[in-house]
Amino acid sequence: MNAPEVNPQKRRRGVSRVWHALFYSLAGLRAGWGEPAFRQEALAAFLLVPLAFWVGEGWVEVALLIGTVVLVMVVELLNTGIETAIDRIGPEWHALSKRAKDMGSAAVLLSLLLCGGTWLAALWVHAKELL
Repeated sequence: MNAPEVNPQKRRRGVSRVWHALFYSLAGLRAGWGEPAFRQEALAAFLLVPLAFWVGEGWVEVALLIGTVVLVMVVELLNTGIETAIDRIGPEWHALSKRAKDMGSAAVLLSLLLCGGTWLAALWVHAKELL
């Protein structure tokens, strides 16, 4: 006898699968909004994305500035997913759980450093041109 399928998404195909995936993604963004770090990064994005059109010279620079901001948010969501999955396994301390959480946190740090460095370089060039 076949075991019942747990996830109905696995049976969907084509447009139906994409349509349902959209709503899962929106639910993920709503869940992310409940995390203070993601909320701070999203609020920063509301300021930085429009600013990118003023700071960037050409579409490549604008795309890089916006891309680094979005990258931070993506990595934060992945880090939160890792932390949530680890917490679901159990609240007790375990070396592998700590390692996974620390690596997720390091990924966020690296994305923030990339974003900050990219923006500082662009602002430096822009400030030199204004002077």
